[in-house]
Amino acid sequence: MFCVAPPESEAKMNITKGGLVLFSANSNSSCMELSKKIAERLGVEMGKVRVYQEPDRETRVQIQESVRGKDVFIIQTVSKDVNTTIMELLIMVYACKTSCATSIIGVIPYFPYSKQCKMRKRGSIVSKLLASMMCKAGLTHLITMDLHQKEIQGFFNIPVDNLRASPFLLQYIQEEIPDYRNAVIVAKSPASAKRAQSFAERLRLGIAVIHGEAQDAESDLVDGRHSPPAVRSAAAIHPSLDIPMLIPKEKPPITVVGDVGGRTAVIVDDIIDDVDSFLAAAETLKERGAYKIFVMATHGLLSSDAPRLIEESAIDEVVVTNTIPHEIQKLQCPKIKTVDISMILSEAIRRIHNGPCTFSTRSHLTAAGEELEHQL
Repeated sequence: MFCVAPPESEAKMNITKGGLVLFSANSNSSCMELSKKIAERLGVEMGKVRVYQEPDRETRVQIQESVRGKDVFIIQTVSKDVNTTIMELLIMVYACKTSCATSIIGVIPYFPYSKQCKMRKRGSIVSKLLASMMCKAGLTHLITMDLHQKEIQGFFNIPVDNLRASPFLLQYIQEEIPDYRNAVIVAKSPASAKRAQSFAERLRLGIAVIHGEAQDAESDLVDGRHSPPAVRSAAAIHPSLDIPMLIPKEKPPITVVGDVGGRTAVIVDDIIDDVDSFLAAAETLKERGAYKIFVMATHGLLSSDAPRLIEESAIDEVVVTNTIPHEIQKLQCPKIKTVDISMILSEAIRRIHNGPCTFSTRSHLTAAGEELEHQL
């Protein structure tokens, strides 16, 4: 276990040992803001590298300083062109491997293709494929945040640090939501009830669960369990088989389990991309008498018309972290707010690079540091 750095006044300089190189693998300048914040917190300069696209759309990476014998940390935030983002990362990892870097640690706050982590009907587990590609390219360690499913860690044969953004979102609730003690944490579907329960228990608040919403792509109706297709009788498969027929599901009417009347509703989830399900949940909560509606999520993909739909909806505020750049979306919708999580990423980098600290340094642990100690 690593330890937290001394107070800022004592650790302004030399916050990390030598031999650390920090790269940003993004060719898109808008995706480099998080990298710059992490470098500033660590007290190091960004490594010299050039990432660009050839006229034929091939990705080219040119590392412009020596990485021999060093710990290389490659920060990659996902842009709208997710496939280009992946190739930038893989090529840079392989370039560092062939340049004799001691270790190559990927810092990928939002792991792409994380929603494709289950077998679908005649599909594939793309998360597993991507994990194999990263390991094959030369990645030796992965730092990420709030994986869509924790089991994704098992796809890697290297160490994976799956950090949590919940402390930062919990702090936002306590400091920015007026009279948060009168709030209720809401799961927009039974699948997200566990996350909502965690928030509710830490804030000592009540919980509500919306049940009966339209089926989405995560449902088991498309996960391959109905392949081969159902038949009218077992005899159609083989006369000697006595297989019971699968009873089809029937979607119940939308219900809210829990009291939200006259209270602030805080919907929590890990990803907000297609906002239709959040809008439907907000309308349902308004009908049940919710006073205000907040949405909290770690990763704000906010694709397509999400900003416009949020602006026109009953949602009062959407709070996401900066694991994914969304400055353009914030200009389109003032309801979108950002929580900075660069502190925990920079602390994870520092601990991995520096290794165990001395007892004298441990005396500087603060309450915030102890929380990070528990996470990492």
